Amino acid sequence: MRRREFITLIGGAAGWPVAVRGQEAKVLSVGTVAGAQRSAPHWAAFEERMAELGYQQGRNFAFEFMHASNIEEFELGYRQLTTRKVDILVALGPEIAVKSALATTRTLPIVMIAIDYDPIARGYVTSLAQPAGNVTGLSFQQIEIAAKRVQIIKDTFPDLSGVTAFWDAGSADQWQATQDAAGRLGLQLSGVELREPPYDYERAVAQALPDHRAALIVPTSPFFFRDRTRLAEFALRHRMRSVFVFREWVEAGGLLSYGPSITGLLRRAAEYVDRIAKGAKPGDLPIEQPVTFELIINLQTAKTLGLTIPASLLARADEVIE
Repeated sequence: MRRREFITLIGGAAGWPVAVRGQEAKVLSVGTVAGAQRSAPHWAAFEERMAELGYQQGRNFAFEFMHASNIEEFELGYRQLTTRKVDILVALGPEIAVKSALATTRTLPIVMIAIDYDPIARGYVTSLAQPAGNVTGLSFQQIEIAAKRVQIIKDTFPDLSGVTAFWDAGSADQWQATQDAAGRLGLQLSGVELREPPYDYERAVAQALPDHRAALIVPTSPFFFRDRTRLAEFALRHRMRSVFVFREWVEAGGLLSYGPSITGLLRRAAEYVDRIAKGAKPGDLPIEQPVTFELIINLQTAKTLGLTIPASLLARADEVIE
């Protein structure tokens, strides 16, 4: 007689290995709520890495993707995911993602990709080495990188007297860091807060001082990332020198970006999901921080704007799009 093994789920933190939905199916269900569409490059990278790890959509893997059109929809989305009895939650982006996920469950494993907030200072984990609780993943502190982007635009275009900076609720800390850096470097800023997606960028730029409209700094948030093509086209149409966070903006036509690889972060998040699915406890998995940042330059956009990028900056670039 063939023996059959049964895995019993124990409620709470003592029973972290994910649910097995019948000995024959063994479907791992992972859920997320995001401002960007599922077709965005980083989510495609996540699913690609899951497939490489042996998780095939429709066979032994289900990716439950909930789209949020505004900040308020994040918690609602995670509540819907928990009613669908997913095994693991992924919380990408600003604090609202992990905050909403934790508001719905303190037992399901959560893999976060924390952008623009300190998960330790905010009390979501106890330390990077041993997070404890049901949260682990990656943490990307934007604050120092936000200052670096100001330095890049100042060094590249020393003739600029002022710059426009867009920001929203999901990027408020980045805006503050950008302000601080600009003040130290003697660069004037016109900051414009965007509210109620979809954002009206034409109205926003009209609020900036006229002599600050030659350049644009855009931090990262779920809704700015979703609008990356719109923003790149907007900056080009207004002949603004644009600086963004991720390469995807530059691939869409933006001028410069400086930051980590968002697709790389999501591929790594898939590896966390895999380890938890195989029995690892989230609280025992150290939180990682990216150590590699890439400078991407769109030389075609520079030529369209009639700009000359300094040779020193081109030499530093990780990639130049021509």
